[in-house]
Amino acid sequence: MQNYQIDNLDKAILVALMDNARTAYAELAKHLNVSAGTIHVRVEKMKQAGIITGAHISISPKQLGFDVCCFIGIILKSAKDYPSALDKLNALEEVVEAYYTTGQYSIFIKVMCRSIDALQQVLINKIQSIDEIQSTETLISLQNPIWRSVKP
Repeated sequence: MQNYQIDNLDKAILVALMDNARTAYAELAKHLNVSAGTIHVRVEKMKQAGIITGAHISISPKQLGFDVCCFIGIILKSAKDYPSALDKLNALEEVVEAYYTTGQYSIFIKVMCRSIDALQQVLINKIQSIDEIQSTETLISLQNPIWRSVKP
């Protein structure tokens, strides 16, 4: 099912579910002029094809006290250090995203902390103490004016 090609109905289903993942299939069906069974079949096919990977809720990190968002570019000592460095970064709850990248950095991560002091502790005691890491550069986010998923 890897080569499943989505059509306009699939796109409409995806857009609706991205807007509200809790929308009932019957409601979607009525809105899209198809049967609830058709919606169910299409969603299942998109799940099997790996297009739909889950349903998520959105939370506000700021409302939970996470006031500092930053991005950290990581230069590894060696390319062979990537798997073990990634394992160690994955173990840090403050690391919420990681990317293996081209360019200046081997890994680019997003980190969320409650304060600048907490960020300093994470940098010194956790990230920069990882043996495989040669150096880091930290960019603190001032705001996140655009945040969205790709549209199908």
